[in-house]
Amino acid sequence: MLILTCPCCGQTGEETEFHAGGEAHLKRFGPGSSDADFENYLFMRENPKGVHFERWRHAYGCGKWFHAARCTMTLEIFGTYPAQTLEPPKELCDTISQKRPGWSWRELS
Repeated sequence: MLILTCPCCGQTGEETEFHAGGEAHLKRFGPGSSDADFENYLFMRENPKGVHFERWRHAYGCGKWFHAARCTMTLEIFGTYPAQTLEPPKELCDTISQKRPGWSWRELS
């Protein structure tokens, strides 16, 4: 079972207290975007074996959305950070690099 800490209220709980919301840091396209961009936004997702960044909601707590970095193979949680962050914090990426040398996710490594 995943143990997550909400960065908004500081509460730690099992994954049943939270709700997964899919992949984090997706670029959303508005009116006037191309069909290809909109199709990629709707259907194309990373499905890595290893480090992955996801959106989570503290459903039975403060109700706020946040991002989490975890390993899809071991279910290890590397850290969480607020959803308003446009990219993962450098400290979190450094922590992941120490534990998983050579990792990559999208443009990050």
